[in-house]
Amino acid sequence: MIKLLHLMVFTSLALSACVAPEVVTKNSVGDQQLSCTEISTQLVQLEEIRKEAAKGQTASGQNVAAAIFFWPAVIGNYQNAKQALEAANARHDVLLALAQKKGCAV
Repeated sequence: MIKLLHLMVFTSLALSACVAPEVVTKNSVGDQQLSCTEISTQLVQLEEIRKEAAKGQTASGQNVAAAIFFWPAVIGNYQNAKQALEAANARHDVLLALAQKKGCAV
């Protein structure tokens, strides 16, 4: 019984270690109304999302632990990280084009 409890606690810790970066949308309804400051802020936020996504694609301690105790989590981590990175890159391109169009210095 105690071994089962330890296994459950350890499994929940391993699963909580999974990386789940936010997947952003490429375009947003209010994009054309964004100020240069708002564009810059969003670009900074995207960089944080990119960093988080990159963690999901590396052999970090969290991913290794997930692989040992619950290997399907590694596949989920990698796929989510890949999707988040692609979405962040697409959003980044949209924001840079918008900043250029508005004459913002980014």
